[in-house]
Amino acid sequence: MFASAGNRANAMLSAASFRKLLFSRSFSSSSRTSETLNPLPATFLRGGTSKGIFINRDHLPSDRSAWDRIFLGIMGSPDPVHGRQLNGMGGGVSSLSKICVVGTPSLAQQSQGIQVEYTFVQVGIRDTSIDYSGNCGNLSSIIGAYALDEGICCDPTTTLDGSRITIRSFNTNTQKIIDTTFPVSNALVPVLDLPETSIAGVPGDASQIVMDFVNPGGARTGKLLPTDHPIDSLTSPNVSVSLVDATNPTVFIRADELSSFLPLSDYLKHIPTEVPQVLESIRQRGAVKMGLDPLAQAQPKIAILSAPNTSDDHAQSVDIVVHALSMGVLHKAVPMTVGLCLGVAANIPGTIAWDIVSESRQNRQSGDSKLVRIRHPSGTVDVGAELSPDGHVKSAKVVRTGRRLMKGVVWW
Repeated sequence: MFASAGNRANAMLSAASFRKLLFSRSFSSSSRTSETLNPLPATFLRGGTSKGIFINRDHLPSDRSAWDRIFLGIMGSPDPVHGRQLNGMGGGVSSLSKICVVGTPSLAQQSQGIQVEYTFVQVGIRDTSIDYSGNCGNLSSIIGAYALDEGICCDPTTTLDGSRITIRSFNTNTQKIIDTTFPVSNALVPVLDLPETSIAGVPGDASQIVMDFVNPGGARTGKLLPTDHPIDSLTSPNVSVSLVDATNPTVFIRADELSSFLPLSDYLKHIPTEVPQVLESIRQRGAVKMGLDPLAQAQPKIAILSAPNTSDDHAQSVDIVVHALSMGVLHKAVPMTVGLCLGVAANIPGTIAWDIVSESRQNRQSGDSKLVRIRHPSGTVDVGAELSPDGHVKSAKVVRTGRRLMKGVVWW
């Protein structure tokens, strides 16, 4: 039986009443433990080549064991048959199945100049996996802007020249500090739509966001080179890898070595082959050597490296070419934490990245540059790394852009 129009009207809140009910609620510590709104206030943002849901930490339960169910519902996971996450905000690929929980830093963190704290969440697509082990470099680029927009950024008054601001954030996953510098208005509102720069994989120009990962070495393992070696040997299959932990731990392997026993060229053209199982085996063996859980798909990443070989590579002074995987899927753009890790690895003598970059620059007779130009499937990106004479990584930098997409509520 259908309800009358009058009954339906009485049963529904007006849009204005709904917004008032939703956003006027008090989220004290006590209320957080007893209830979580559904729908939940949220913002949908692009950061670099990823998109994600951003949530104020105060709007979630204080008991983190209750988070997983909420995040799976938001993203529409699990979707074991179709893998499209049509019941949620996910997009069927790992770069679109991400959440950032952002909040005010502790008093101890504030005393260190940290202005915002965040936790990155990688949500499984076909299964119920929720991974907190790593960080997302792309979404990290928009944390400062979100914190300013939401009024949860501590002491946001310091600007560089009146038109740009640097926000210092703390990532709980890796226990690392990331500074982001971006344009603001006179009222300290982030300005993200200036035609300043473009990045590969994203159409159009936008405001430049400079990311600086402070002391990024040992993000997960505590050591830049977890095995103390720039090259390690794995068995079954027998391959050489570089295991580097900067911003996120990554297993680097040469494409020409893989091509000796795998149909790699077909795989990199997205022609279905049996390559993924072999790469996952290599990734898991690398994880064991790094002291990480081999069954955690999000960490470490695995990246296939090769020398620049096309006329366009040479014309653009490309130093190295990378194809990266995340959550078992070949990416159309390099995950930025992998790109940053690669930039650091290229500055460590003896690694696979160091060898390829050195040979590339020698062949084109170019001098050493502080920036490493990386070619990935969507274009190029320049990554900078600063190392001290003793090999300590002081910082790793990259330019990103971001955009506000939607602000409102999300059902879970």
